[in-house]
Amino acid sequence: MNIIETKIHGLLIIEPKLFSDERGWFMESFNEQKFAEALTERGLPVPKFVQDNHSMSKKGVLRGLHFQVSPHAQGKLVRVVQGKAWDVAVDIRKDSPTYGQWVGVELSGDNHKQFWIPEGFAHGFVALEDNTQFLYKTTDYYAKDCEGAIIWNDEDLEINWHLNGLSILVSNKDENAIKFSNF
Repeated sequence: MNIIETKIHGLLIIEPKLFSDERGWFMESFNEQKFAEALTERGLPVPKFVQDNHSMSKKGVLRGLHFQVSPHAQGKLVRVVQGKAWDVAVDIRKDSPTYGQWVGVELSGDNHKQFWIPEGFAHGFVALEDNTQFLYKTTDYYAKDCEGAIIWNDEDLEINWHLNGLSILVSNKDENAIKFSNF
């Protein structure tokens, strides 16, 4: 696998090795040993995954920016298995030199990229195609009392969602999320 470091320490883009021939293709979507080695080489903590989540979204559905705080903060290893999404992580670690900065990456069933988002980040994505299926591992269980959301279009964050005129659909919960300045 190829590991791409982003402008924010700890956020990693992972490109699995793909083996293809006339029959189709094969890849290891997750290998705990290789993942742990990649994180350890970069001085990052190695997580234990406890839950897998799978969602399907229509084109234009925007989910986020979601997070969980301690004692149930979540790291996420995310990927799109069908369709295409623009995926974003925002640094919400108040003591971080990159606090308030974001990284985005296109994830698709064709490019097979994965995005490692450790604890301390808000996460969201917009589906760029119908039937976009998003699959992710989390390092803690869902805990309603620890969840939060920052408004996806916060002017202080200036996230480029790559909408290109796309009509979006956002849940009431996400549309009424807090501003980053109130986090």
